Order: sequence, then C-alpha cells, then structure tokens
Amino acid sequence: MNNIGQSNIKVVIGGLLLAILVAAMDNTIVTTALPSIVGELGGVDKFVWVTSAYLVAQMAGMPIFGKLSDMYGRKRFFMFGLLVFMIGSMLCGTADTINELIIFRAIQGIGGGALMPIAFTIMFDIVPLKDRGKMSGMFGAVFGISSVFGPLLGAYITEYINWTWVFYINIPLGLIAFIMVAFFYKESLERSKGKIDWLGAATLVGAVVSLMFAVELGGKEFAWMSLQSFALFASFVILTIVFVIAERRAVEPVIDFSMFKERLFATSGLISIFSGAAFITASVYIPFYIQGVQGGDATNAGFVLLPMMVGSVVSASIGGALMTRFTYRSFLVPTLALLTIGMILLATLSVDTPRFMVVVFMILVGLGIGASFSVIPSAAIHPFSIRKRGAATSTVSFLRTFGMTIGITVFGIIQSHLFSRNLTKQFGTEAARFSGDSRALLSPEARANIPTDITDQLISALSSSISSTFFWAIVPAFLALLTAFLMSKEKLGDKIE
Repeated sequence: MNNIGQSNIKVVIGGLLLAILVAAMDNTIVTTALPSIVGELGGVDKFVWVTSAYLVAQMAGMPIFGKLSDMYGRKRFFMFGLLVFMIGSMLCGTADTINELIIFRAIQGIGGGALMPIAFTIMFDIVPLKDRGKMSGMFGAVFGISSVFGPLLGAYITEYINWTWVFYINIPLGLIAFIMVAFFYKESLERSKGKIDWLGAATLVGAVVSLMFAVELGGKEFAWMSLQSFALFASFVILTIVFVIAERRAVEPVIDFSMFKERLFATSGLISIFSGAAFITASVYIPFYIQGVQGGDATNAGFVLLPMMVGSVVSASIGGALMTRFTYRSFLVPTLALLTIGMILLATLSVDTPRFMVVVFMILVGLGIGASFSVIPSAAIHPFSIRKRGAATSTVSFLRTFGMTIGITVFGIIQSHLFSRNLTKQFGTEAARFSGDSRALLSPEARANIPTDITDQLISALSSSISSTFFWAIVPAFLALLTAFLMSKEKLGDKIE
C-alpha cells in the first residue's frame, strides 16, 4: 500500500475526481458545439470524426496504459495522460481547419485513455478497504454526472462564450488536478517491470481503428457492401486474430485473457458492454425525441437528461456505500432490472406522451445504470492482486466504451432505417424529397417552413422510429440483467488483501 496521510489522500482523491470529470465529459461536451464548429471551420462531411477521433484514441489507449501502470507505476502514466490531455485541449482550441481539429482530438483521446482507468485504480490502491465502497460510489457518480452534464455545458459555452472554450476549460481544471496529484500522491509500491507487448498494443489499436472506420463510414461515405467496407471489416478481423495470438504468447500481455477465467471479472466485462450500449442509446435519442417530436429546443432537450443524471448519481452513491454489506450481484440485479424496465417504457413513447412521463422514464434509466458506474469497477478488480488492478480496471473501462461506441452506431443505423421506411410508407415515391435525415426536424426554423400536415406526418414517422429503436435497445439492457444473475456471490471485503 501507499504511505499517504489522510489529509493527502483527500487532496489526491479530489484531483482524481477532477480528472475523471474532464476526461469523461469530453466524450459528450462537443456534441452540442458541433454545429457552431462546423459553421466556422467547415468540413460538414467530416464532423463525425470530431467525436470519433477522441473516442477511438481513448478506447485504444485504455488497456495499454492500464497494463503499463501495473508494470511501471500509476503516477507517471496518470501525469503523462493529464499532460497530453491538456496539450490536446489547447491545440483543439487553436484549430483552423476541421482536419486539424480531428488530429488534435485524437491527441486529447490518447491522454483521456490514461486518465479514467488509472484514476479508479489509484483510488483502489490508496483508500482503505472500509472506505473503498463509499469512494467507488463517489467516483461512479462523477462519471455519471460528467457523461450527462457534458452536452448541457457544451450548449451553454457555445451559446454564451465561444466553442473554443469547450476545449480551453479543460486546461485550468487539468492544471488543478495535476498539482493535486503530483505533489500529494506518494507512490511507494515496488513494481515488477517487464517486457512491453508492442505487437499486442499495435494490433489492438489497429483493430479498434479499423472497426471504428467501418461502422462510422459504412452506409455514409460508402455502401455497406462496398469494397471499402469489406476491407475495413476484414482488417478488423485479421488484426483481432493476430492480437489474440500475440496476447497468448506475450509474457506481459496488454489484455491478459486469463483474467476472464475469473467469473466475477468476465461477467463484469459483459455487463459493461451491454449496459453501456443501452445507456448511450437513451442519452442520445431522448434529446432527439424532445426536439424532433415534441418541438423543444436544445436547452429543453438537455434538461430532460437531468433526471437520468440525478438517478444515476443516487444509484451510484448507494451502490458504493452498500458494497460491503451486499454482494455485487444482489445490488446489480435489481438496478439492471430498473434499467430494463426503463428501456421498455421508453419503447412506448409516442407523439402524445406527456413530458412528465418522459422524466419518470429517465429517472428509472438513471437509477438502473448508476450502480454499474460504482459497483462494476470494484467487482472487476476483486479477484486480483494489486499488481493486476490497472489491467483489470482499464479492460472493463475499455469494454464499457466499446459497448457505448458499438451501441450508438448500431442503434443509429436502426433508427435511420426505420425513419426512412416510415417515410416511404407515408409518402411513397415522394419520400426522397424529405430525406432520410431526421435531424432536419430539430430546427424550429426549418419546421416553421413545412406545411402543418406534412410536419405531422414527419413527426409521426420520427416518433415511431425512435420508440422502435428503444424497443431494440431493450435487448442489451436485458442481456446485462441476465449476466448479473451469472455473477458469483462476493462482496467488497470478502478477501483479505
């Protein structure tokens, strides 16, 4: 363990929480600023990569930095990640073209890939066992808050200041976190240095990038059945096979597949994938519903996410506090049941659903997802010694981000297809006039120029496509619930560390 005084631990925890806040928030804060960014820099055909570049770099870096932190120490890689993240943020604010911004977002993402998993791992290292549950709840709550609060903050900064401050705001916050951790965290644990698995790292990054290009560009820049799509998916498959072979032979693999032999870790990883896919679908399509179907503005849409944020904070905090009294499974089963019920209720949305009922549904989703933010990281490291905590935490973080990324892509394809099909049913051969892009309904100005009878049909088509998308999103929520039943029955403190 690390020899840190109680007062220093509080300062370090504060710095870690701040780092998690900015790193997680940068997944979403840019979304509401994108129209202004594209309006100034141009490149509407590339705007999706402003978000995806960050996500790809962050996701690919998570398991690599987690493993390196086990081998060479947490502090140096956390500080490195924070510095890279701040440099990337500063560069993003100075970008003159969309291509520059995409490159700088990737630099940001590299730093973000080190921050979140290592922050959780440092907390597990320095906090006594009796307080670890409470701290897990706090860390999970901050992650939940930042994921939902990001779009609101991004909208406010863009409207009242300037979109560049969506990135510049990270610099003072990052400096505070840097000082708090650099000067108060004294890492004394000896590390077992080993050979870096370069082949595993390279093939992992290549596989992730290939998959992301395939799902982001397929059906947009080129057809799903095109040569480009085939090449990207083939590249993903080949690199994944090489990665698996490399990891089985490596002395110090980036992702140690033997960890998945532990039932608690394997089920935690699966829950992270499935619950992440369901959560991101609700986060994206509820604002879409409020603006496109109910005619609210961007602020209205953002505030409808607040009930989910409050629910997730409550659930994460309670889950963390009760981990020493109840098994991980006994807390995740009822909360993931709430997530499933919430998704079922969202599938009933229609043009006439009262705003109040939408708020109730979102509270249920928040209560259902929040516990996983605090309980899953603790469950994932439970079977392992301190020397594997970094790899365990970062792998589960990677799997959650992977689930969110694939989820929003798959359900985005489903929603777009359903909306186009609904338009064809209502307008026949004239459907092409209204385009398959349902986001046109998000602009009050555009809506005002459309005849009322046409608008009503468009809204009906959009509402049906969103509710049907939520119907399909019940699947990952239910799979997360089923997986929770398969967890073994440990609770925090069952093992002497």
